[in-house]
Amino acid sequence: HQCWQRHRHQRRAARKLRRFHGSVTLSAERAGRDAGKIAEEVIAHLTGLLGANVRITLEIEADIPNGAPDHVVRTVTENSRTLKFTQAGFEEE
Repeated sequence: HQCWQRHRHQRRAARKLRRFHGSVTLSAERAGRDAGKIAEEVIAHLTGLLGANVRITLEIEADIPNGAPDHVVRTVTENSRTLKFTQAGFEEE
């Protein structure tokens, strides 16, 4: 019985965790600060691993009950393009 437990423990120790995923909701008012903290405390540890391929996606959702003014639509659309967003847009609903 003890031999079986030791073998099971050795198998578990030999397995390597090869993937990480995580998501977190950030406050719009503190997004820059919180993203910086995440970069330091999580992303840096992952990118420091030899051969690690780390991808980060930032997703933004904004509900605007009174509608977005034209100048905000223009600015956000232009900035999204300049910052190379893969998807961005406003919609009526």
